[in-house]
Amino acid sequence: MTMTTRREAMALISAALAGTTLGGSAFAQAAPKKGGTLRISAPANPSSLDPATGGAGSDHAFLFTMYDTLVEWDFETLKPKPRLAESWKFTDPNTLVLNIRAGVTFHDGTPLDAEAVKFNLDRNRSDAKSNIKADLLSVASVEVTGPQQVTLKLKTPDTALPGILSDRAGMMVSPTALKAAEGGVVTRKPVGAGAYAFVSWADGEKIVVKRNEKYWKPDRPCPDGIEFSIIPELTTGARSVTAGQNDLIYQLPPRQKAIIERASSVKVVHGPTLYVLQIFLNWAKPPFDNVKVRQALNFAIDRESFVKAALAGLAEPAYMNLPKAHWAYDAEVAKLYPYDPDKARKLLAEAGFKEGTPIELGGYPDQDSVQRQEILIEQLRKAGMNVRFVNAPIAEASAAFFGPEKKGTGLLSAWTGRPDPSLTYSLMFTKDAYYNGGRAPVPPELEAAIKESRASEDIEVRRKAFSIVQRLVMENAFVAPLAFQFELVAMNKKVQGYRPNLLGKPKYDDVWLEG
Repeated sequence: MTMTTRREAMALISAALAGTTLGGSAFAQAAPKKGGTLRISAPANPSSLDPATGGAGSDHAFLFTMYDTLVEWDFETLKPKPRLAESWKFTDPNTLVLNIRAGVTFHDGTPLDAEAVKFNLDRNRSDAKSNIKADLLSVASVEVTGPQQVTLKLKTPDTALPGILSDRAGMMVSPTALKAAEGGVVTRKPVGAGAYAFVSWADGEKIVVKRNEKYWKPDRPCPDGIEFSIIPELTTGARSVTAGQNDLIYQLPPRQKAIIERASSVKVVHGPTLYVLQIFLNWAKPPFDNVKVRQALNFAIDRESFVKAALAGLAEPAYMNLPKAHWAYDAEVAKLYPYDPDKARKLLAEAGFKEGTPIELGGYPDQDSVQRQEILIEQLRKAGMNVRFVNAPIAEASAAFFGPEKKGTGLLSAWTGRPDPSLTYSLMFTKDAYYNGGRAPVPPELEAAIKESRASEDIEVRRKAFSIVQRLVMENAFVAPLAFQFELVAMNKKVQGYRPNLLGKPKYDDVWLEG
């Protein structure tokens, strides 16, 4: 069963997407053909090629090529669909049975069977090096109940699990490779069962993968391989596509749309996503250990102006971690923080925060990040907040803020979204979650509401639970969301079959090259 009780939710999302350019009709309808190398301009070096140990949302663009997931999602709705798990069923609220596709092998030739799935799930939920333990907190045990069947016994009902298993937690790594790897991680030598097998990684320069000739999907993948050129400067990356050195660039900033559309050799697709630019806050450290300072920060941001100035209008102002198109969006919560610099000043005064005291936030050094920082510095200055940014490359800055050092009080970054919204909230707003920068406690009613959001397959029950979750997150101002950025992808005319998705993370399952 594939969660048919979520139909109403998916209909809502589909309706919201109806007027959006998803770009599919622009493509030629010729039959896909094999051959050629897809050359991609990628904006960031991965933090790790081991799905359990990486920490950057930008890793997915690489991981999805090399690792197959237990569950897939529909591109337009994020509805869970079978993949390595051919089917699944909640036999009771605390038991999830997965039936694993037969005949699939890892890139090293070893079988992807129930034992391999159990090995991965146990590693993901209990290995000390795993950054995704929070994804599988509801799982009490994983049992092999047949050569191709795994049964998950749950501590509490968790209807989010199929969606969770379409992300890092469901990416299957070869147990043989893991056991042989130094330190038990495949950071630099990934071995999955995806459409492409790892060839090489030149740090900060290039990642190369080749077609998995034994991939289980008939006639997929089409290209012989993919070459990712790491080009952090997005203007340079865009130029590499218009000049023909690369075939495709993803995560283009909105300001590039008008420029790149002038190139007759290039086509552009865009669509809404869950990708939200935000300031992650460490509420264990001053000044953000004071809720009034966190609330002041939210009142001090003019999100409408931010979208116009920083994102050329190709985005939606964000007042919570879900966009309007999402079935669990709450319009009332969205009214909590209208732009009000006077209210921000008043809250800062009540918090005993001396106006002009420096606040240091982390950020990234690329052109778009710096522009966003400048806009925020000016907006926050008007509310009496003296903010300065300390910049470092994505992997380094993310590791410093979220990792063991827990450096800094805030980080201007992005949350790339998750297939099920309960995962977004549990990964950022539970006590020991990786993306809770200070691993600081949250109100018990918030943890209870997150749990409640996963207790039922009924969409209305889930929607009500998410209303409580979102209200508690935003009333406590645990984050300062800014804007949901649209996916913007540019490619040359020979790239066929590319489709954007609501998660905003590129997948190349059906891409092929013409000529």
